[in-house]
Amino acid sequence: MSHVVTIQTKVHDPAAVVAACQRLNLPAPVSGTTRLYSGEAAGLIVQLPGWQYPVVIDTLTGAVRYDNYGGVWGDGQQLDRFLQAYATEKVRLEARKKGYQISEHALQDGSIKLKIIEGA
Repeated sequence: MSHVVTIQTKVHDPAAVVAACQRLNLPAPVSGTTRLYSGEAAGLIVQLPGWQYPVVIDTLTGAVRYDNYGGVWGDGQQLDRFLQAYATEKVRLEARKKGYQISEHALQDGSIKLKIIEGA
């Protein structure tokens, strides 16, 4: 049976964050505290391409903190790409834990179609 699932991503899994960074050829995330324009943030620090300040992920709450000044200091599409990669890698990790096979297909609109096969 086929199901269509829409996920609003909260970022809790450090392993999936690392995998998303690898997938997008980003520097590995670093745990620590960093300065954003108006203050500091602690968590997993991810540097997105072209962003003046990094994205900081609190894996306990799932919150993603950043300051891109409405796109002036970083293209929001880069964050969208990262969140899509995170969600994809999280699904892959969970499917593997359960012994499922997974296939991936990139669609023309930029979205990703995942097919999870139970008992394969």
